[in-house]
Amino acid sequence: MKLGFVFQSYPHTSSAGREGLDALLAASAFCEDIAVFFSGKGVTQLVDRQQPSSVLSRDYISAFKLLELYDIEQVYVCQESLDKYGLLPEQLIIDATAISSGTLATLLNSCRKVLTF
Repeated sequence: MKLGFVFQSYPHTSSAGREGLDALLAASAFCEDIAVFFSGKGVTQLVDRQQPSSVLSRDYISAFKLLELYDIEQVYVCQESLDKYGLLPEQLIIDATAISSGTLATLLNSCRKVLTF
């Protein structure tokens, strides 16, 4: 069963990103076929050199680097979202494959279950 995780919220404005990351890492112990998608505001979850302490938030962003250690290799970021926020792939904390929103939708449709954060 392919499991999809979609991150579509800003970091540090709610607990959604941190909870999504925790759920993703936990799910990797039970499922090997996981795809992760960053879309819309969610692409800002991956911006390197964030300073969450300035908004009295916990720094969980660096934990996205654990995806590779957990053998989570299918990591995608929406190119249109990167463009909207003026971000380049080099500004992200991890390597992610930039894909069009159409390709993202197709890949999401191939997931049996999708969790959104």
